[in-house]
Amino acid sequence: MSMILSASVVRVRDGLPLSASTDYDQSMGMQECRKYFKMLSKKLSQLPDRCTLKTGQYNINFISSLGVSYMMLCTENYPSVLAFCFLDELQKEFITTYNMMKTNTAIRPYCFIEFDNFIQRTKQRYNNTRSLSTKMNLADMQTEIKLRPPYQISVSELGSANGFAHVSVGEYKGTGKISAAPHQRLEPVTLPGIVSFVLSLLCGALNLIRGFHAIESLFQNEGEDFSYVIAFFLGTAACLYQCYLFVYYTGWRNAKSFLTFGLICLCNMYLYELRNLWQLFFHVTVGAFSTLQIRLRQPQGKSPDYNV
Repeated sequence: MSMILSASVVRVRDGLPLSASTDYDQSMGMQECRKYFKMLSKKLSQLPDRCTLKTGQYNINFISSLGVSYMMLCTENYPSVLAFCFLDELQKEFITTYNMMKTNTAIRPYCFIEFDNFIQRTKQRYNNTRSLSTKMNLADMQTEIKLRPPYQISVSELGSANGFAHVSVGEYKGTGKISAAPHQRLEPVTLPGIVSFVLSLLCGALNLIRGFHAIESLFQNEGEDFSYVIAFFLGTAACLYQCYLFVYYTGWRNAKSFLTFGLICLCNMYLYELRNLWQLFFHVTVGAFSTLQIRLRQPQGKSPDYNV
């Protein structure tokens, strides 16, 4: 018989369980699947946003969005389209019921246990497929799964009993294998971070505009120095690269941000004759502020183990 057996809501950054359905099945197969739930919860920040793990007669499916993952266990013959429609309903209801501030600041496991009532009702409805009235949603989900199938996780990727094997997650294209460097999610963006990002874009735009004006002056006056053009465009590139470092995780990220800030300072020192002190102060201060925000926005860490 195909059916959904259990479901959980887990915070992505540390695997903290926020809510879960009540499970009464204590069979060996279910006990093993609970171990897989716990192992997956530790790897959520490194995995694509839609995945399936096949474990013999059971499947574990999950989707992740806005820092929260929605996981479910079903029998191996339960339709994949229904499974992800079920998860999509959990996601929409959870986002509607709880704001991101509550989920980000939660400190104890199962602090949203009252959401279990919705999980149980939805699970019963999806276990009785004849009563489902979401044909349009099913059609949409079926099309979406065809265009972007869930990534198939193998049990070997989860690691051994004494430690977890490294799961290298590269560019996710649906059914492709994981092969590149691990993808790290950064901590949530703060208001100062947004301000630094916007100011860096503004400085980059100002440098770009002045660079084009320098090119026009170069054509009009043969005596103009072409190195000023280079300095303006290097300043633009440095500002845009700071924006990139703030948004995405890369290796040696902090070192790159300091080097980029050094380049900004050098460009402004060279452009000393073309800018007044306030302009120089603005560009250097924005560069320093952006470097600080890059340094403060670190990859999401893991908290102590939580049972799922």
